[in-house]
Amino acid sequence: MNRKDFLKSGALLGAAAIVSSNNAFAQNLTNNNIDKLADANGNFIQQPLPYNETFLEPYMDAETLHLHYTFHHGGAVKGANKDLSMIKKVLDDNNIEIVDFWTKKLSYHSSSHILHSIFWTNLTNKQTQPKGELLKFIEKDFGSYDRLKVLIAETSKNVDGNGWGILAYQPYRNSLTILQCENHEKLIQWGAVPILVIDVWEHAYYLKYKNKRTDFVDALFNIINWDNVAQRLNEALKLVK
Repeated sequence: MNRKDFLKSGALLGAAAIVSSNNAFAQNLTNNNIDKLADANGNFIQQPLPYNETFLEPYMDAETLHLHYTFHHGGAVKGANKDLSMIKKVLDDNNIEIVDFWTKKLSYHSSSHILHSIFWTNLTNKQTQPKGELLKFIEKDFGSYDRLKVLIAETSKNVDGNGWGILAYQPYRNSLTILQCENHEKLIQWGAVPILVIDVWEHAYYLKYKNKRTDFVDALFNIINWDNVAQRLNEALKLVK
């Protein structure tokens, strides 16, 4: 295999495989299969929302939800597919010197697709509480649910620019960890499996909350679907069993 073929197989097949239907992320159980991020050919796909656009009112307004899902999440899916096609093109044209531009774009767009897909299922229209195995992990790793809420809320509110607050399971430590992610792909921890994500890009809240990110983050705790977070933790735990 020459360098060109190696790059093509690594960049294209590898990128598609990360969200294929047989990996740990895609096997997370959701009723509408929203975690299936790519089709059989490795093309990225956007699944329907698991609820209608008024479902999260009053904490997330329908107009914001529509714009967020349709144009921001949807735009990331379209962008990721374009990135894949451009990587193939520059490799076919032997234009290797610009391939890194498109691989960086793919990292950005595919990470956005993954995080948004988790985000939608992390939300519901009623207040829930962590329980069972999830609560045991929270108490072990953070002391209490109240302390976790303070930590992930402050982490999310203080992201520099745009990004995410993330609660993730770290398999090699068998523990939960809090991440602050800039954009969609910066400051991540390799190997961490996200189970709860809080979107603090301005497009997630600006119509309703204006510039008050802190109010938006606080409001989200009324609609976090801790049952979905627990479900994602249970799936992640299978990685170490």
